[in-house]
Amino acid sequence: MAVELIFVGTELLLGNILNTNAKYLSERCALSGLSVYYQSVVGDNEERLAETIRTGLNRSDILILSGGLGPTEDDLTKETAAKVLGLPMVEDPHTKELLKQYFAKLKQKNVTESNWKQALVPEGAVVLDNDNGTAPGLILEKDGKTIVLLPGPPAELIPLFEKKVEPYLCSKQPETIRSTMVKICGVGESKVEDMIKDMIAGQDNPTIAPYAKTGEVHLRVTARAQSEDEAKKLMKPVVKELKSRFGNHIYTTKEQDTLEQVVVDMLKKYELTLTTAESCTGGLLAARLINIPGVSEVFKSGFITYSNKAKRKLLGVNKNTLKKYGAVSEETAHEMAKGCVFETDSLAALAITGIAGPDGGTDDKPVGLVYISCYLNDQVVVKECRFKGDRNKIREQAVVRAMDLLRRCIIDHFETKK
Repeated sequence: MAVELIFVGTELLLGNILNTNAKYLSERCALSGLSVYYQSVVGDNEERLAETIRTGLNRSDILILSGGLGPTEDDLTKETAAKVLGLPMVEDPHTKELLKQYFAKLKQKNVTESNWKQALVPEGAVVLDNDNGTAPGLILEKDGKTIVLLPGPPAELIPLFEKKVEPYLCSKQPETIRSTMVKICGVGESKVEDMIKDMIAGQDNPTIAPYAKTGEVHLRVTARAQSEDEAKKLMKPVVKELKSRFGNHIYTTKEQDTLEQVVVDMLKKYELTLTTAESCTGGLLAARLINIPGVSEVFKSGFITYSNKAKRKLLGVNKNTLKKYGAVSEETAHEMAKGCVFETDSLAALAITGIAGPDGGTDDKPVGLVYISCYLNDQVVVKECRFKGDRNKIREQAVVRAMDLLRRCIIDHFETKK
């Protein structure tokens, strides 16, 4: 079925807000086996929004709109959609009651009349309770066409879509669509595509779609079948072949798992504690790890040692090492990792030192040169990396490579020796 995405909000047109909903909804629709042929962004203008909706209904089976469901005067989405479909607006008692409960919890006595307009819905609409906001989602059906209305804030849109809209969309599909994500680290996008070009050339069902991320490549394997079990059977040999080709470069086949989640899980599994030391990344590595709930079980401390003085004082890096080899060197990275363990008694350590640019590079040590070290089981492994891109890109790639290095060291020490 053909789906069209329409994003409502003048702030989107002006670039005041990044349209992350476009990326999210496009990916989720593809995951559900729905074809997205068009996307539009329209401002808070009734006439232009109505024209966009009419155009969408003429060429697509399902329209998904986000934004414009709130209580203010420029929130016009549901009213405009109702007019296009010729549906009157009526009050939904259930939504009205939820609004009353919401304002009572806030102890808000003087509720403005505009707030109650969120309880007005197009007649016959399927109302989707919004557990994270006041504006409900809506599904409108008429003459074989469907319009789905979602709130604009991602914190409201995402759970509403996954819990209520996605199952509805899947129920309209004649076939079951299932997919799995094979996530790869340590292999560039062009090399990954070269390694699977024969599989892509001959693919039909399942299909393989590559997605490049910073320092990673994700391969989505998708199958269509009459049942979920059949789809899984179709995907199994494809995933098995990918595992054979990429080996330990694959860090997960679970959609929800991030690299940092996998690393934290491995630390917990083998009862390892970790300390980090960062120079050019300035705390980005620690921040990525600390994003994971429960990381306090394994993460001891993080040092930001940007200056040579900090490297000496906090990590015990030898002054002669810095003088002879420089802050950006294999030797300094080695001592930074050892210093982490000495200072905190951690069982593992990661250290990063490099030149993120745009200045500071030389012929011998160009911008993008980064040394990453990992201490584990009384051994230190140091990797020299040469990244490309701007300052932020280099720092992000260094963080990904550091987490992957720790992951591989844990595999080498604990899993390959079984």
